Amino acid sequence: MSSHSSSAVVDLATTLIDIESISGNEQAMADFLADYLRPRGWEVQYQLVAEGRPNIYAHRPGCRPRLIYNSHIDTVPPYFPARRDETTLYGRGACDTKSLIAAQLLAGEKLLAEGREDFGYLYVVGEEVDHIGMIKANELGLSPQFLIVGEPTESKLARRQKGILKLKLTTQGKAAHSGYPHTGINALDPMLDLLERIRRHPWPSEAQLGETTVNIGVLRSGRAANVVPDEAYAEVLFRVVTHQAELLEEVRTMAGDAVEVSVIASNDPTELSTLDGYETSVVSFNTDIPYLKFDGRAFLWGAGSIMDAHTAREQIEIADLEAAVDIYAELARTCLG
Repeated sequence: MSSHSSSAVVDLATTLIDIESISGNEQAMADFLADYLRPRGWEVQYQLVAEGRPNIYAHRPGCRPRLIYNSHIDTVPPYFPARRDETTLYGRGACDTKSLIAAQLLAGEKLLAEGREDFGYLYVVGEEVDHIGMIKANELGLSPQFLIVGEPTESKLARRQKGILKLKLTTQGKAAHSGYPHTGINALDPMLDLLERIRRHPWPSEAQLGETTVNIGVLRSGRAANVVPDEAYAEVLFRVVTHQAELLEEVRTMAGDAVEVSVIASNDPTELSTLDGYETSVVSFNTDIPYLKFDGRAFLWGAGSIMDAHTAREQIEIADLEAAVDIYAELARTCLG
């Protein structure tokens, strides 16, 4: 890395990417942020969400933030460390969302240098799985006028995001010798039948948000090829363009008594705030925004592309990352006036 010229935001992003924080293992990332913010005059609060999984909330002493910069400190698996070339920074969290956190932190330093203190930071766990961190953050009693959330939106303000319906499907059977399958109950059969019905069903579409999409992300069953499977498990994620409750009802009807259906996370599509002078877009991914209960305006903006997130090539263009520092600062100035 030493052969490339660097900048403060690239160095900070690199440090954050190199901290492994796959969902469920966020402690080290939280500790780094606390250790970064406290010497810079921030009052930092750990909010324990689950064992070894704290949210980090920071504000200036005596100030109640009118604006909060937010993102999530967990990443999807697998972890891989930072590397860079002349133009691009790579690594798990490079765009989703370690680099954006770095840009928000440095944007805040610009605001402080201008004498502004009416903003804070909220960095939460679990966004990639069940939004447990943001749900818990409601207990902090925050009521910002403005929430600026960092996710990779290709440097556009998102005006709408799809909703989600994330389901856990389970079936129980009875193990048996596969030579005598009639002596057991195959748990996989009803699971496969339901998944096929889900795949073939004409789910709704919407003019702006497009199609409802379905991803069968996890399917587990069986102990060996010569044993009738006694249990099966699946996780299915719908990207919702209408109403998640209607989709859930439809899946429950399809499942009948054969498959147990439980909800991991759900929310309807979300309308987001925009500002004059910024290019806008509609995004098919979900964020923590629907889970924070507040009356203010939510802005979703970040450098990098969601197409690179969750992949083996996760990356962010260095020029876009460096520009993000100024844009995050300018978004805050525009909001706070």
